[in-house]
Amino acid sequence: MTRLPVWLSQHLAALRVVLLLTLVTGLLYPLGMTALAHVPGLSGAARGSLLKGPDSSVVGSRLIGQAFTDGKGNALPQYFQTRPSDAGSGDGYDPTASGAGNLGPQNVVDTLETGNDPTTYKPGLLTQVCARSLAVGRLEHVDGSRPYCTADGVGAVLGVYHDGGTSGRVTKVVSLNQACPATPFLANYQGVPVSCATPGADYTAAVTVPVRGDAPAHPVVPPDAVTAGGSGLDPDISPAYAALQVPRVADTRHLTEDQVRTLVAKYTTGRALGVLGEPVVDVLQLNLALDRTYPKQGA
Repeated sequence: MTRLPVWLSQHLAALRVVLLLTLVTGLLYPLGMTALAHVPGLSGAARGSLLKGPDSSVVGSRLIGQAFTDGKGNALPQYFQTRPSDAGSGDGYDPTASGAGNLGPQNVVDTLETGNDPTTYKPGLLTQVCARSLAVGRLEHVDGSRPYCTADGVGAVLGVYHDGGTSGRVTKVVSLNQACPATPFLANYQGVPVSCATPGADYTAAVTVPVRGDAPAHPVVPPDAVTAGGSGLDPDISPAYAALQVPRVADTRHLTEDQVRTLVAKYTTGRALGVLGEPVVDVLQLNLALDRTYPKQGA
């Protein structure tokens, strides 16, 4: 019997492997996964965990958050509000632009607006938190103050100049996040008058000093109401943030607070396996339940 050349045998073996892997990974595996995705109990997740509104049309996914605002970006008072999102422009929650703001706890100084161009203004993380807390406080009629925030919702941060560079006698103090002609949140610092900041000026030689102020150590507005999730698509809020919103939603929909709390409890998920993570409330499912359970009060 004539034996094939070694090079031809190797090529035929490689061809058989390619055909086998193509059959297994290109046909059998996809068909198997597709069949598994249609098993009752798994099909919903495989299709994106989609949710339908009262008219049976798809309104979103329970895995992706969305904003409940009007055309001007104002919160719709009859709905529970989600946490902030950095995914995409506008209201955020753009699945194609998922991502975090990439700002850390040291990001406390804003880039002030120059030349009457709003696009040049870039608030730091501290000012974003301060502004959001102030807005939530106004919406929910509670105290929105936080440590290291001014009354007008920016980071309470001073630029302090010393005659010895980073130490010594204080010679000049600037409120870095309050552009002139704003009145600084603090009149004097160590006996030196505090001035407002000039947009475009270089304050890198100053020592950055955040000022705590007299806000409560435990703010009324919870952290998830003022910080964005890592993906920018977080569909959940904490039970504390949901509880803060109950009076507003109940009042707007002419319901009792107990009626609203009952729905909040229904859509609250506990810790995974009883120990992992924190309890959360799915905002989209909760708002859909509100409209479905109390259709006359829904908008």
